[in-house]
Amino acid sequence: MNVRLTVSCVLLAALATSVQAEDWQPLWPDGAPGANGTGEHDVPALLAFPVAKDKANGCGVLVCPGGGYGGLAMDHEGHQIVKWLNDRGISAWILRYRLGSKGYHHPIQKGDVLRAMRTVRHNAAAHGVDPKRIGVWGFSAGGHLASTAATHFDLGNANATDPIDKLSSRPDFAVLCYPVITMDEAFTHKGSRRNLLGADRYENAELVELLSNEKRVTENTPPTFIFHTTEDQAVPVENAIAFYSALRQHKVDCELHIYQKGRHGVGLGGSDKVLATWPARLEDWLKVNKFLP
Repeated sequence: MNVRLTVSCVLLAALATSVQAEDWQPLWPDGAPGANGTGEHDVPALLAFPVAKDKANGCGVLVCPGGGYGGLAMDHEGHQIVKWLNDRGISAWILRYRLGSKGYHHPIQKGDVLRAMRTVRHNAAAHGVDPKRIGVWGFSAGGHLASTAATHFDLGNANATDPIDKLSSRPDFAVLCYPVITMDEAFTHKGSRRNLLGADRYENAELVELLSNEKRVTENTPPTFIFHTTEDQAVPVENAIAFYSALRQHKVDCELHIYQKGRHGVGLGGSDKVLATWPARLEDWLKVNKFLP
């Protein structure tokens, strides 16, 4: 391992261990709708990583780690991602959403991510972030959640008493990495589908249709960048292709990068010199779409 990589790993480890429980800010301070208790897994929350205002470029991103809706891959799909974003002047928030493994199923996860988008937008100005330049970035099942935000959003409730609920939950762009997209039996990740729908609703055709997000794309879906690998044995690349095809059909600005080699869950590419080039393609895309200067 070279010196640069060693230092990077040490810094990431320090970042992860320095996070305290009180640093997580609940999405609903008075208790989340549908909560089964008050434990950490019952409290959806955000962990903020704002960039100093003199270095910030005004862009913000909500990060959704993967884990099959049964866990949260907080390191390579959370802390490593916010560091990448912060290094480029982008403020970031990690979302801790509720999980099927803890007894939470649709529509809980959808409610968590849409509330998170509103909350980030509500707090944008305080962190030097433009409320019209806030994206969502998700991995694997977190990619499904991010694509849910991109396709199931609403524009807010003008009559709500909570000022956060007045705001739009629509992301201004989406980044989807080896995402679960469909609930269709042919290409879905069955563990994600089971955790999201619940064992008793696994075969519910209405929910399968509703949460197959390639079918929810419209012309109002935000610009989207997608990364996947052909070799992925956990989440078939057809998920990415289906979403990209739907975006193209509806004339949504989009970009798809499919690498031949690479297992599922590679994050930013790790030590693989080929896969590690994909974040540079994302950086280019963010510049082309003016989310990076």
